[in-house]
Amino acid sequence: MSTHGHDAHDHADHPHSAAEWDERYSSTDRLWTAQANPALLREAAELTPGRALDVGSGEGADARWLADRGWEVVAVDISQVAIDRAVAIDSRETITWRQADLTVDEVPGTPFDLVALHYFPVDIAQRGVIAKLVGALAPGGTLLVVAHDAEGIRAHGHDPDAYFQPKDVAEQFADDLDISILETVERGRPAGGTAGPRHMNDVVLKARKRA
Repeated sequence: MSTHGHDAHDHADHPHSAAEWDERYSSTDRLWTAQANPALLREAAELTPGRALDVGSGEGADARWLADRGWEVVAVDISQVAIDRAVAIDSRETITWRQADLTVDEVPGTPFDLVALHYFPVDIAQRGVIAKLVGALAPGGTLLVVAHDAEGIRAHGHDPDAYFQPKDVAEQFADDLDISILETVERGRPAGGTAGPRHMNDVVLKARKRA
């Protein structure tokens, strides 16, 4: 599993190992833009700040946006280079930057009032990863999953059925979640980071953890 995309870490083209991600981050001064993801801005703006988990935090744009609004954030990424870069940008105490591979590592700092996954590819065979993240939510907490739509994934030469999509999360964890949003939306600005293909449509899942 790779890190994910903050505005928009495009993981349709993702490496898999920590070393590969470290190399990719090290190859450029900034891999992704400094703007938080549009879906986070839209869907988290009205939430009461609490504790948030930013999965695949990259260089930290989403974590910083949340912290600016009063959240206590645990920001996790597989790449130590990305974590070091994020710490250099923002070392405030309300953000805990943590290198971890959530395919094998436990979720640090549970429980959370918000768990956010943006463009974070989870192989369809790795249901346990999603189960860990749903389990990391406090009762009443919000799960926000954002992915490229199927057309965008195929445009990068990948099979959307090979990865958990928001609809798969909604279907497989229906007993744990009350779904408030499951829809395809325009991003409002193209995805793709500092280089590579641009992608305009997201699939967004917003759900509340049942008590």
